Amino acid sequence: MMMVSENNMTIKVTPPTEGLFDLMIFARHVDSQDPYNWVCSYQIQCLEPRHGDKLPENPFHFWGLQQKVRDFGIKESSHKGELLVAPQGTLLVTLQTSQPLLAMYELVNKDLDTALSRKCLVTQAEEEKLSCHVLCPFRGYYRLSVFVKDLGGSTFRNTANFLIHCLRPVNQNELFPSGLSMHCGSGISSSGHGLSNPSHSGPIITTKLGKCNITFHTPTDVEVTASLSKDKVISAKYPLDRYVLVTHLRTKVSVCIVLPESGIYKVGLFGRSKDHKEFVHICDYVICCFSNPSWPPFPRVYSLWRRGCVLLEPRTGVLQELSWARFRVKVPKVYQVVVLGQEKTVLRRTPNEVWEGDAFTGAAGMQVKLAAKVGQHCSSLEVILAFEVGGSTPASLGCSG
Repeated sequence: MMMVSENNMTIKVTPPTEGLFDLMIFARHVDSQDPYNWVCSYQIQCLEPRHGDKLPENPFHFWGLQQKVRDFGIKESSHKGELLVAPQGTLLVTLQTSQPLLAMYELVNKDLDTALSRKCLVTQAEEEKLSCHVLCPFRGYYRLSVFVKDLGGSTFRNTANFLIHCLRPVNQNELFPSGLSMHCGSGISSSGHGLSNPSHSGPIITTKLGKCNITFHTPTDVEVTASLSKDKVISAKYPLDRYVLVTHLRTKVSVCIVLPESGIYKVGLFGRSKDHKEFVHICDYVICCFSNPSWPPFPRVYSLWRRGCVLLEPRTGVLQELSWARFRVKVPKVYQVVVLGQEKTVLRRTPNEVWEGDAFTGAAGMQVKLAAKVGQHCSSLEVILAFEVGGSTPASLGCSG
């Protein structure tokens, strides 16, 4: 194991068997492309070899931080030694930076394939910090290699190689979800899209109740949408996109998530400004819930659901059959709001711009729709939200506001 700093080098040798070994050391100037020159040699006599797990392959030859790491924009690491210990199979590695950087990571272990390796890392890039949450699903040694580049750079360069020793691995059923981007949690990407003041700055959210609310302050010309995914869905009755509701207020966006079952989920946030038609990826969050939630979904959302629309009641998308349901909703810039169920119910507008009223749900299996007339002389209704009528009492989501 070779560790090299600006003016110091340390080599640790673990002979594989007993006997006599030659250690030859070669060197060259740090900026040179010339061949390495032999500097000196040592003879090492091993009387009793140390038996244990082999170290992982390291094609970059050095361990710890790269010799000229400050030239890469990195000031210091959260871990100073050459060996990082993960007694419970989890580890957080952070690098303080002197400028905004992007980072990629590679986790290597003799039992770890590429697909599983990607489910072991959650990475975050902030203005002055790079973070990597690591899970180790096997006992033994790992190499965590870090590659960084400037925001406008074209090539990632190897900056650090950490040796991790896992004493007790995590359960493979509790690894991170697939498909996470390099931008998890708030950071360079979210601020670059105009999002600020996050309710959750860290990338991993743990909930015992099975629901959470992620909020950001947003410019008035930015629209946000969200997706929810899980590697293995067991008992969810509805598509996972029904368990996310995005609400745009004047200067704030709220992403409300309820979970249909326990497990580890990925929430992807996407945004677009008024000058762009397509949504682009902003960042991901990981939501962990190991209780047994069974929240009902939100109502199905249609295109008229936009900035200023707020669902106050009911907050569930599954209504009880043959019962009266209270509807309270904010829908700006429309002439009329109605509920289309067993009968058509016209909602009244209160002085604080809330449309409200009671409507009869009808029989199980029916659909109840909330619709609006956008102008006084408009003859058609546009659907905003759609609710299912269920056969039994759903778990209550309460009301908002």
